[in-house]
Formats: sequence, structure tokens, C-alpha cells
Amino acid sequence: MDAALLIIWHSRTGGSRALAAAAAEGGGRLVAADAVTPDDLIAAGGYLFIGPENLAALSGAMKEMFDRCYYPCLGKLEGRPYATIICAGSDGEGAQRQLDRIATGWRLKRVADPMIVNTAAQTPEAILAPKTIAPDRLAEARDLGAALAEGIVAGIF
Repeated sequence: MDAALLIIWHSRTGGSRALAAAAAEGGGRLVAADAVTPDDLIAAGGYLFIGPENLAALSGAMKEMFDRCYYPCLGKLEGRPYATIICAGSDGEGAQRQLDRIATGWRLKRVADPMIVNTAAQTPEAILAPKTIAPDRLAEARDLGAALAEGIVAGIF
């Protein structure tokens, strides 16, 4: 295991991608959910999961990453730190709960409060439109990435 933050992301309309890029400015290695391997997870010192909520759940690509990697990583990640950023059109809580349940199975340790970015996209047109994330929320993502990366390297978590 190296002492590096792995930032795993998925995005359909750009919101989660922008948040992931901002978090990576703070530190960490950015890998799209469809490219993540069990070896990537096993090698990392901690995780920042960033994705959209779709129909009150994790996006299919993020869920598929967990499905593909869950059993090969089971018993190999205990105690490692994680945090989350959910980009949602309304509350984001369904995706957040689902992700936390998966992280509990891996025995990961949440080290930061969940960050949910609400885009208020409620019509089909707004939901499918490219997302622009407010600068203050991007700064929060950057700060979270920096705090996680530094905490992992320093052995705080």
C-alpha cells in the first residue's frame, strides 16, 4: 500500500467530473470509475468517491465499479479512510446512504462529513444539461481533496 489518495469518479453531465478535478488539485490520483481495478483500490491509502445521484441511487457506472471490485478487495481495505461527494439534482441522500453501506462492508472509516452538491435540476432538460458547479463548491472539493491527501500521507487517518 502506498500513502496516496485515490479519487474515484463518474459523471454524466460534468458536475461530478468538475468536482473530481477540483479535488485532485488538492492532491490524489484521479481515476474514472470504469477504469478502477481492485489493484488500484488495494494500493491506495484512502479514497474519495465522487459521483452523481441517479434516481435516488449511485450512478450505474459507480455501482458497477463497486460490484466489480467488491469481492476482490474484501478483507484488504479495513480501516482505510474515505470521504464522498455526491452531485445531485435534489437531495443526494439515497446515493450517499448506498455508498456508505458499501463502504461499511469494506470496513472503511469515514473521515469527513458527506458533501452533497445540489444542482436543483428538476426538469428532464435541466437533468440532462451540462452542469456548472459554483466556485465555492469547487473550492470545498479542492479543500477536501487536500485534507484527505495530507491526512493520509501524515498518517492522521
